[in-house]
Amino acid sequence: MISDKNLARIAGFCYLIVIATGLFSEVFVRQALRVSNDAVATAQNIQANEMLYRWGFVADLFNFVIGIPCVLILYFLFKRVNKLLFQIALALVIIQTAIIAVNLLNQINPLLYLSNETYLNTFQPNQLATLSLLSLNIQAQGYAIGLVFFGFYCLIVAYVIYNSKMLPKFLGILLAISGFGYLINSFAMFLSKGFANPLFIYLAIPIFIGELSLCLWLILKGIDTSKLNLPNNNQTC
Repeated sequence: MISDKNLARIAGFCYLIVIATGLFSEVFVRQALRVSNDAVATAQNIQANEMLYRWGFVADLFNFVIGIPCVLILYFLFKRVNKLLFQIALALVIIQTAIIAVNLLNQINPLLYLSNETYLNTFQPNQLATLSLLSLNIQAQGYAIGLVFFGFYCLIVAYVIYNSKMLPKFLGILLAISGFGYLINSFAMFLSKGFANPLFIYLAIPIFIGELSLCLWLILKGIDTSKLNLPNNNQTC
């Protein structure tokens, strides 16, 4: 039977893959190829880097698949601390995954619009480019909606970690910062005119540090169940 420490390391390794694939698809594919308010330039970038764009899509799929065992292992390990809270967190991350996975249809749309299929000849090239950029903009909003649920997931998990004594408290604090960062980032986009996101550049680093710190600690150190503190029976049933 796999020990709790090794299970934690598996979760950490899965988390590392989730971080890497998410970073690649969002920063090095979508944001790198999309040109704000320039549909033609965006379409040209996608066509010139079609395989990179496809790999970004595949990376997101791996992100979702690998993320499932990650959150389930964390649930198994920490449900002894507060089962109810972690069940709520698990529900939130499942909703987040479903939203963003379905939202990937908006990411694949530009490849269909720019495929040069004969049935698309009724559209002008600039019209197809506009539809492509519109799909990417819709995808960005759907992604932000999903991250609202993930932000609350991070906050709940951070609280459980902070009170568990199975991991250092500073990891709970850093993950809470990541959770607040996701929420601020999404709501700043929703409330900004034109759905601009001026805060992303300032929030990206603390979000990254919080999640990466937990990930690396799980891989390198695992968890310490000898310090497990069960406050009362209501939290573990």
